[in-house]
Amino acid sequence: MPEQPITITAISSISSLGKSTEDVRDSYRQGKPLFEKRSLGNHKDWMAPLSQKAKHAINSLRSSNAKYENLDDTVLYALYVSRQAIKRAGWKQGDNFGINIGSSRGATTLFEKHHENFRETGKVSPLSSPTTTLGNISSWIAHDLKTKGPEISHSITCSTALHAVLNGMAWINSGMVDRFLVGGSEAPLTPFTLAQMKALKIYANGQATTERTFYPCRALDLEKNKNSMVLGEGASVACLEKGIRHNSLAIIEGIGYATEPLEHYVSISSDALCFQRSMEMALNDLDPEYVDVIVMHTPGTIKGDLSEYKAIKKVFCNKTPFLTTNKWIVGHTFGASGMLSIEMAILMLQHQEVIRVPFAEDFKIPSKIRKVMVNSVGFGGNAVSILLSI
Repeated sequence: MPEQPITITAISSISSLGKSTEDVRDSYRQGKPLFEKRSLGNHKDWMAPLSQKAKHAINSLRSSNAKYENLDDTVLYALYVSRQAIKRAGWKQGDNFGINIGSSRGATTLFEKHHENFRETGKVSPLSSPTTTLGNISSWIAHDLKTKGPEISHSITCSTALHAVLNGMAWINSGMVDRFLVGGSEAPLTPFTLAQMKALKIYANGQATTERTFYPCRALDLEKNKNSMVLGEGASVACLEKGIRHNSLAIIEGIGYATEPLEHYVSISSDALCFQRSMEMALNDLDPEYVDVIVMHTPGTIKGDLSEYKAIKKVFCNKTPFLTTNKWIVGHTFGASGMLSIEMAILMLQHQEVIRVPFAEDFKIPSKIRKVMVNSVGFGGNAVSILLSI
Protein backbone atom coordinates (compact mmCIF):
# COMPACT_ATOMS: atom_id res chain seq x y z
CA MET A 1 0.00 0.00 0.00
CA PRO A 2 1.15 3.58 -0.62
CA GLU A 3 2.71 5.22 2.45
CA GLN A 4 0.20 8.06 2.17
CA PRO A 5 -2.84 8.66 -0.02
CA ILE A 6 -1.82 9.50 -3.57
CA THR A 7 -4.52 10.48 -5.99
CA ILE A 8 -4.96 11.01 -9.69
CA THR A 9 -6.29 14.53 -10.16
CA ALA A 10 -6.30 14.59 -13.98
CA ILE A 11 -5.76 12.31 -16.93
CA SER A 12 -5.50 13.02 -20.62
CA SER A 13 -4.98 10.91 -23.73
CA ILE A 14 -4.78 11.04 -27.50
CA SER A 15 -5.29 7.92 -29.61
CA SER A 16 -7.72 6.38 -32.05
CA LEU A 17 -10.29 6.84 -29.27
CA GLY A 18 -10.02 10.61 -29.69
CA LYS A 19 -8.34 13.59 -28.08
CA SER A 20 -10.63 14.40 -25.15
CA THR A 21 -12.34 12.56 -22.30
CA GLU A 22 -15.66 13.05 -24.09
CA ASP A 23 -14.26 11.53 -27.29
CA VAL A 24 -12.87 8.56 -25.39
CA ARG A 25 -16.10 7.83 -23.53
CA ASP A 26 -18.13 8.12 -26.74
CA SER A 27 -15.80 5.70 -28.52
CA TYR A 28 -16.15 3.13 -25.76
CA ARG A 29 -19.92 3.50 -25.67
CA GLN A 30 -20.19 3.05 -29.44
CA GLY A 31 -18.25 -0.19 -29.08
CA LYS A 32 -16.77 -0.31 -32.58
CA PRO A 33 -13.13 -1.24 -33.24
CA LEU A 34 -11.12 1.75 -34.40
CA PHE A 35 -8.86 -0.13 -36.81
CA GLU A 36 -8.23 0.42 -40.47
CA LYS A 37 -6.10 -1.30 -43.05
CA ARG A 38 -3.08 0.67 -44.19
CA SER A 39 -0.04 -0.05 -46.30
CA LEU A 40 3.30 0.13 -44.55
CA GLY A 41 5.54 -1.43 -47.12
CA ASN A 42 4.22 -4.07 -49.49
CA HIS A 43 1.15 -5.24 -47.57
CA LYS A 44 -1.97 -3.79 -46.01
CA ASP A 45 -2.34 -4.49 -42.31
CA TRP A 46 -4.71 -3.65 -39.50
CA MET A 47 -3.68 -0.77 -37.25
CA ALA A 48 -5.26 1.92 -35.03
CA PRO A 49 -3.98 5.38 -36.06
CA LEU A 50 -5.01 8.61 -34.34
CA SER A 51 -8.53 9.80 -35.05
CA GLN A 52 -8.83 12.57 -37.64
CA LYS A 53 -9.54 15.18 -34.96
CA ALA A 54 -6.57 14.00 -32.95
CA LYS A 55 -4.26 14.06 -35.97
CA HIS A 56 -5.38 17.59 -36.80
CA ALA A 57 -4.58 18.67 -33.22
CA ILE A 58 -1.06 17.21 -33.51
CA ASN A 59 -0.46 18.86 -36.88
CA SER A 60 -1.53 22.20 -35.39
CA LEU A 61 0.84 21.70 -32.47
CA ARG A 62 3.72 20.85 -34.80
CA SER A 63 3.19 24.00 -36.88
CA SER A 64 2.76 26.26 -33.84
CA ASN A 65 6.49 26.41 -33.09
CA ALA A 66 9.42 26.09 -35.47
CA LYS A 67 11.28 24.05 -32.83
CA TYR A 68 8.55 21.40 -32.93
CA GLU A 69 8.70 20.78 -36.67
CA ASN A 70 11.52 18.22 -36.42
CA LEU A 71 10.28 16.36 -33.35
CA ASP A 72 9.06 12.77 -33.47
CA ASP A 73 5.36 12.04 -33.00
CA THR A 74 6.12 10.39 -29.64
CA VAL A 75 7.21 13.78 -28.31
CA LEU A 76 4.31 15.72 -29.81
CA TYR A 77 1.71 13.23 -28.59
CA ALA A 78 3.12 13.45 -25.06
CA LEU A 79 3.41 17.21 -25.21
CA TYR A 80 -0.23 17.59 -26.29
CA VAL A 81 -1.68 15.41 -23.53
CA SER A 82 0.63 16.92 -20.90
CA ARG A 83 -0.71 20.41 -21.62
CA GLN A 84 -4.26 19.12 -21.32
CA ALA A 85 -3.61 17.19 -18.11
CA ILE A 86 -1.98 19.98 -16.10
CA LYS A 87 -4.75 22.36 -17.18
CA ARG A 88 -7.38 19.95 -15.86
CA ALA A 89 -5.44 19.45 -12.62
CA GLY A 90 -5.13 23.19 -12.05
CA TRP A 91 -1.33 23.13 -12.35
CA LYS A 92 0.46 26.01 -14.05
CA GLN A 93 3.53 26.44 -16.22
CA GLY A 94 6.54 26.96 -13.99
CA ASP A 95 5.14 24.92 -11.07
CA ASN A 96 7.34 22.52 -9.15
CA PHE A 97 6.30 19.05 -10.29
CA GLY A 98 8.17 16.06 -11.64
CA ILE A 99 7.82 14.47 -15.06
CA ASN A 100 8.24 10.79 -15.93
CA ILE A 101 6.98 9.89 -19.38
CA GLY A 102 8.46 6.91 -21.17
CA SER A 103 8.11 4.92 -24.36
CA SER A 104 8.71 1.35 -25.44
CA ARG A 105 10.00 2.10 -28.95
CA GLY A 106 10.72 5.81 -28.70
CA ALA A 107 11.26 7.93 -31.81
CA THR A 108 11.08 4.99 -34.19
CA THR A 109 9.75 7.06 -37.11
CA LEU A 110 12.69 9.44 -37.04
CA PHE A 111 15.19 6.72 -36.23
CA GLU A 112 14.12 4.66 -39.24
CA LYS A 113 14.23 7.77 -41.44
CA HIS A 114 17.73 8.81 -40.33
CA HIS A 115 19.07 5.27 -40.51
CA GLU A 116 17.74 4.80 -44.05
CA ASN A 117 19.40 8.06 -45.06
CA PHE A 118 22.66 6.88 -43.51
CA ARG A 119 22.53 3.61 -45.45
CA GLU A 120 21.93 5.49 -48.68
CA THR A 121 24.41 8.34 -48.28
CA GLY A 122 26.74 7.43 -45.43
CA LYS A 123 25.76 10.69 -43.72
CA VAL A 124 23.25 11.73 -41.08
CA SER A 125 21.48 14.93 -40.15
CA PRO A 126 22.83 16.88 -37.14
CA LEU A 127 19.35 16.44 -35.64
CA SER A 128 19.44 12.64 -35.81
CA SER A 129 20.83 12.12 -32.32
CA PRO A 130 19.04 14.79 -30.27
CA THR A 131 15.64 13.98 -31.81
CA THR A 132 15.84 10.21 -31.29
CA THR A 133 17.15 9.93 -27.71
CA LEU A 134 14.66 8.54 -25.20
CA GLY A 135 15.08 11.51 -22.87
CA ASN A 136 13.74 13.65 -25.68
CA ILE A 137 10.15 13.09 -24.49
CA SER A 138 10.31 14.29 -20.88
CA SER A 139 12.88 17.00 -21.59
CA TRP A 140 10.73 18.66 -24.27
CA ILE A 141 7.69 18.53 -22.00
CA ALA A 142 9.71 20.08 -19.18
CA HIS A 143 10.84 22.78 -21.62
CA ASP A 144 7.28 23.42 -22.80
CA LEU A 145 5.75 23.48 -19.31
CA LYS A 146 8.72 25.28 -17.72
CA THR A 147 8.73 22.89 -14.78
CA LYS A 148 11.09 23.15 -11.82
CA GLY A 149 10.96 19.50 -10.78
CA PRO A 150 12.89 16.39 -11.87
CA GLU A 151 12.44 14.89 -15.33
CA ILE A 152 12.85 11.20 -16.10
CA SER A 153 12.48 9.04 -19.17
CA HIS A 154 12.54 5.25 -19.24
CA SER A 155 11.57 2.20 -21.28
CA ILE A 156 10.16 -0.93 -19.67
CA THR A 157 8.50 -2.19 -22.86
CA CYS A 158 4.71 -2.46 -22.63
CA SER A 159 4.51 -1.72 -18.88
CA THR A 160 6.34 1.60 -19.29
CA ALA A 161 3.40 3.85 -18.33
CA LEU A 162 2.58 1.93 -15.15
CA HIS A 163 6.25 1.92 -14.14
CA ALA A 164 6.06 5.72 -14.51
CA VAL A 165 3.25 5.66 -11.93
CA LEU A 166 5.45 3.64 -9.58
CA ASN A 167 8.31 6.09 -10.05
CA GLY A 168 6.09 9.12 -9.46
CA MET A 169 4.69 7.60 -6.29
CA ALA A 170 8.19 6.79 -5.01
CA TRP A 171 9.28 10.41 -5.47
CA ILE A 172 6.14 11.71 -3.74
CA ASN A 173 6.48 9.27 -0.85
CA SER A 174 10.14 10.28 -0.46
CA GLY A 175 9.03 13.84 0.32
CA MET A 176 11.17 15.28 -2.49
CA VAL A 177 8.16 16.46 -4.51
CA ASP A 178 4.38 16.61 -4.00
CA ARG A 179 3.22 16.22 -7.60
CA PHE A 180 4.28 14.15 -10.60
CA LEU A 181 3.18 13.97 -14.23
CA VAL A 182 3.43 10.34 -15.38
CA GLY A 183 2.59 8.29 -18.44
CA GLY A 184 3.71 6.93 -21.78
CA SER A 185 3.77 7.83 -25.46
CA GLU A 186 4.05 5.60 -28.52
CA ALA A 187 4.06 6.07 -32.29
CA PRO A 188 4.86 2.53 -33.51
CA LEU A 189 3.04 2.54 -36.86
CA THR A 190 6.20 2.18 -38.94
CA PRO A 191 7.30 -0.50 -41.42
CA PHE A 192 10.17 -1.77 -39.27
CA THR A 193 8.12 -1.96 -36.04
CA LEU A 194 5.31 -3.79 -37.79
CA ALA A 195 7.78 -6.18 -39.40
CA GLN A 196 9.18 -7.02 -35.96
CA MET A 197 5.74 -8.00 -34.66
CA LYS A 198 5.10 -10.09 -37.76
CA ALA A 199 8.44 -11.85 -37.33
CA LEU A 200 7.27 -12.93 -33.87
CA LYS A 201 4.11 -14.34 -35.50
CA ILE A 202 1.85 -12.51 -33.06
CA TYR A 203 0.28 -9.98 -35.43
CA ALA A 204 -3.28 -10.19 -36.76
CA ASN A 205 -3.15 -11.33 -40.37
CA GLY A 206 -6.56 -9.87 -41.29
CA GLN A 207 -7.41 -12.76 -43.60
CA ALA A 208 -10.49 -14.06 -41.78
CA THR A 209 -13.78 -13.83 -43.67
CA THR A 210 -16.12 -14.59 -40.78
CA GLU A 211 -17.50 -12.31 -38.08
CA ARG A 212 -13.96 -12.09 -36.70
CA THR A 213 -13.05 -9.73 -39.52
CA PHE A 214 -15.04 -7.06 -37.71
CA TYR A 215 -12.87 -7.62 -34.63
CA PRO A 216 -9.32 -8.02 -35.99
CA CYS A 217 -7.90 -7.99 -32.46
CA ARG A 218 -9.50 -10.72 -30.35
CA ALA A 219 -8.09 -9.59 -26.99
CA LEU A 220 -9.77 -11.54 -24.16
CA ASP A 221 -11.15 -14.13 -26.56
CA LEU A 222 -9.87 -17.14 -24.65
CA GLU A 223 -10.88 -19.60 -27.37
CA LYS A 224 -9.11 -18.00 -30.35
CA ASN A 225 -6.75 -20.18 -32.35
CA LYS A 226 -4.70 -17.40 -33.93
CA ASN A 227 -2.66 -14.55 -32.51
CA SER A 228 -4.38 -11.23 -33.14
CA MET A 229 -2.26 -8.34 -31.89
CA VAL A 230 -2.95 -5.04 -33.66
CA LEU A 231 -0.77 -1.96 -33.12
CA GLY A 232 -2.17 1.41 -32.15
CA GLU A 233 -0.58 4.78 -31.51
CA GLY A 234 -1.13 7.43 -28.86
CA ALA A 235 -0.14 8.86 -25.52
CA SER A 236 -1.70 9.21 -22.09
CA VAL A 237 -0.54 10.94 -18.91
CA ALA A 238 -1.90 11.42 -15.40
CA CYS A 239 -1.31 13.98 -12.67
CA LEU A 240 -0.40 12.43 -9.31
CA GLU A 241 -0.73 14.40 -6.10
CA LYS A 242 -0.11 13.73 -2.43
CA GLY A 243 -3.25 13.50 -0.32
CA ILE A 244 -6.97 13.46 -1.09
CA ARG A 245 -7.93 16.43 -3.24
CA HIS A 246 -11.27 18.02 -4.03
CA ASN A 247 -10.70 17.20 -7.70
CA SER A 248 -9.43 13.65 -7.21
CA LEU A 249 -10.52 11.28 -9.97
CA ALA A 250 -9.24 8.13 -8.27
CA ILE A 251 -7.20 7.03 -5.29
CA ILE A 252 -4.27 4.67 -5.77
CA GLU A 253 -4.96 2.06 -3.09
CA GLY A 254 -2.34 -0.50 -3.98
CA ILE A 255 0.62 -1.14 -6.24
CA GLY A 256 2.37 -4.34 -7.22
CA TYR A 257 5.26 -5.30 -9.45
CA ALA A 258 7.18 -8.45 -10.27
CA THR A 259 9.52 -10.01 -12.81
CA GLU A 260 9.81 -13.69 -13.57
CA PRO A 261 12.72 -15.65 -15.09
CA LEU A 262 12.64 -15.67 -18.88
CA GLU A 263 11.46 -18.79 -20.68
CA HIS A 264 11.72 -17.00 -24.03
CA TYR A 265 12.63 -13.47 -25.13
CA VAL A 266 8.98 -12.36 -25.28
CA SER A 267 6.97 -14.92 -23.31
CA ILE A 268 5.82 -15.37 -19.75
CA SER A 269 4.97 -18.60 -17.96
CA SER A 270 1.72 -20.42 -18.75
CA ASP A 271 0.08 -19.07 -15.59
CA ALA A 272 1.90 -15.70 -15.55
CA LEU A 273 3.72 -15.98 -12.25
CA CYS A 274 4.76 -12.32 -12.55
CA PHE A 275 1.09 -11.27 -12.66
CA GLN A 276 0.23 -13.48 -9.71
CA ARG A 277 2.91 -11.75 -7.66
CA SER A 278 2.08 -8.22 -8.82
CA MET A 279 -1.65 -8.64 -8.16
CA GLU A 280 -1.08 -10.17 -4.73
CA MET A 281 1.26 -7.31 -3.85
CA ALA A 282 -1.28 -4.72 -5.02
CA LEU A 283 -4.01 -6.39 -2.94
CA ASN A 284 -1.78 -6.47 0.15
CA ASP A 285 -4.18 -7.58 2.92
CA LEU A 286 -7.34 -6.74 0.98
CA ASP A 287 -9.76 -9.61 0.39
CA PRO A 288 -9.81 -10.24 -3.37
CA GLU A 289 -13.62 -10.24 -3.37
CA TYR A 290 -13.58 -6.45 -2.93
CA VAL A 291 -12.08 -5.94 -6.41
CA ASP A 292 -14.99 -5.40 -8.79
CA VAL A 293 -13.24 -5.05 -12.16
CA ILE A 294 -9.86 -5.92 -13.66
CA VAL A 295 -8.64 -4.11 -16.77
CA MET A 296 -6.40 -6.75 -18.26
CA HIS A 297 -3.27 -6.34 -20.37
CA THR A 298 -4.38 -9.01 -22.89
CA PRO A 299 -2.37 -8.13 -26.03
CA GLY A 300 -4.52 -10.32 -28.26
CA THR A 301 -2.08 -13.23 -28.41
CA ILE A 302 -3.11 -16.74 -27.51
CA LYS A 303 -0.53 -17.30 -24.78
CA GLY A 304 -0.49 -13.73 -23.46
CA ASP A 305 -4.24 -13.55 -22.92
CA LEU A 306 -4.64 -17.04 -21.50
CA SER A 307 -1.69 -16.87 -19.10
CA GLU A 308 -2.98 -13.63 -17.55
CA TYR A 309 -6.46 -15.16 -17.20
CA LYS A 310 -4.98 -18.21 -15.43
CA ALA A 311 -3.06 -15.92 -13.08
CA ILE A 312 -6.28 -14.08 -12.20
CA LYS A 313 -8.06 -17.36 -11.52
CA LYS A 314 -5.26 -18.41 -9.15
CA VAL A 315 -5.26 -15.14 -7.21
CA PHE A 316 -9.03 -14.57 -7.11
CA CYS A 317 -10.07 -18.24 -7.02
CA ASN A 318 -13.84 -18.58 -7.41
CA LYS A 319 -14.53 -14.84 -7.00
CA THR A 320 -13.22 -13.62 -10.34
CA PRO A 321 -14.04 -9.93 -10.88
CA PHE A 322 -15.56 -8.56 -14.07
CA LEU A 323 -12.81 -8.76 -16.69
CA THR A 324 -12.29 -6.37 -19.55
CA THR A 325 -9.68 -4.81 -21.83
CA ASN A 326 -9.44 -2.07 -24.43
CA LYS A 327 -7.05 -3.54 -27.00
CA TRP A 328 -9.89 -4.99 -29.07
CA ILE A 329 -10.92 -1.41 -29.86
CA VAL A 330 -7.76 0.75 -29.62
CA GLY A 331 -5.01 -1.78 -30.33
CA HIS A 332 -1.76 -2.26 -28.44
CA THR A 333 -0.03 1.06 -27.87
CA PHE A 334 3.00 -0.52 -26.19
CA GLY A 335 4.44 1.96 -23.65
CA ALA A 336 1.26 4.06 -23.53
CA SER A 337 -1.13 1.14 -23.08
CA GLY A 338 -1.09 0.98 -19.28
CA MET A 339 -2.18 4.60 -18.88
CA LEU A 340 -4.94 4.15 -21.46
CA SER A 341 -6.11 1.25 -19.27
CA ILE A 342 -6.04 3.50 -16.19
CA GLU A 343 -8.13 6.05 -18.10
CA MET A 344 -10.60 3.27 -18.92
CA ALA A 345 -10.70 2.25 -15.25
CA ILE A 346 -11.37 5.81 -14.13
CA LEU A 347 -14.24 6.14 -16.61
CA MET A 348 -15.85 3.02 -15.15
CA LEU A 349 -15.37 4.26 -11.58
CA GLN A 350 -16.67 7.74 -12.34
CA HIS A 351 -19.71 6.70 -14.38
CA GLN A 352 -20.43 3.33 -12.73
CA GLU A 353 -20.63 1.62 -16.11
CA VAL A 354 -18.59 -1.40 -17.12
CA ILE A 355 -16.98 -1.36 -20.55
CA ARG A 356 -17.51 -4.79 -22.09
CA VAL A 357 -15.58 -6.75 -24.67
CA PRO A 358 -18.41 -7.72 -27.07
CA PHE A 359 -17.13 -11.20 -27.93
CA ALA A 360 -15.71 -12.16 -24.52
CA GLU A 361 -17.25 -14.40 -21.90
CA ASP A 362 -20.21 -12.86 -20.07
CA PHE A 363 -18.48 -12.07 -16.80
CA LYS A 364 -20.79 -11.10 -13.94
CA ILE A 365 -21.38 -7.33 -13.91
CA PRO A 366 -20.91 -5.84 -10.42
CA SER A 367 -23.82 -3.94 -8.87
CA LYS A 368 -21.37 -1.21 -7.86
CA ILE A 369 -17.87 -0.45 -9.08
CA ARG A 370 -15.77 0.41 -6.03
CA LYS A 371 -12.29 -0.89 -6.84
CA VAL A 372 -10.64 -1.55 -10.20
CA MET A 373 -7.30 -3.26 -10.77
CA VAL A 374 -5.23 -2.43 -13.85
CA ASN A 375 -2.64 -4.88 -15.19
CA SER A 376 0.28 -4.37 -17.56
CA VAL A 377 3.19 -6.55 -18.59
CA GLY A 378 6.05 -6.20 -21.05
CA PHE A 379 8.57 -8.30 -22.94
CA GLY A 380 10.84 -9.84 -20.37
CA GLY A 381 8.09 -10.84 -17.94
CA ASN A 382 7.86 -7.58 -15.95
CA ALA A 383 4.36 -7.01 -14.59
CA VAL A 384 2.70 -4.11 -12.80
CA SER A 385 -0.70 -4.07 -11.10
CA ILE A 386 -2.36 -0.93 -9.74
CA LEU A 387 -5.51 -0.87 -7.60
CA LEU A 388 -7.76 2.18 -7.92
CA SER A 389 -10.83 3.33 -6.02
CA ILE A 390 -12.94 6.48 -5.65
